[in-house]
Amino acid sequence: MKKILLVAAFALAATGAFADDACKAKAVDKNGKPLAGAALKSSLTKCCKAESTAQKLKGAAATSHTNKCVSDAMGT
Repeated sequence: MKKILLVAAFALAATGAFADDACKAKAVDKNGKPLAGAALKSSLTKCCKAESTAQKLKGAAATSHTNKCVSDAMGT
């Protein structure tokens, strides 16, 4: 049972690493310039929430995933 949980946690963590890179790539304005500051954080939050929904996460798991995704993409 512990092995299954460990594998599931690793798979979720690996997916999150790709998600924040994809979200950061999408964070551009209408002229193609990268977003910064509050606009960047807002865009990343929206994208990361969509990733959480796509992974069918609910409640605290979705919130945790979104926060980690945003912080990883922001580099903090």
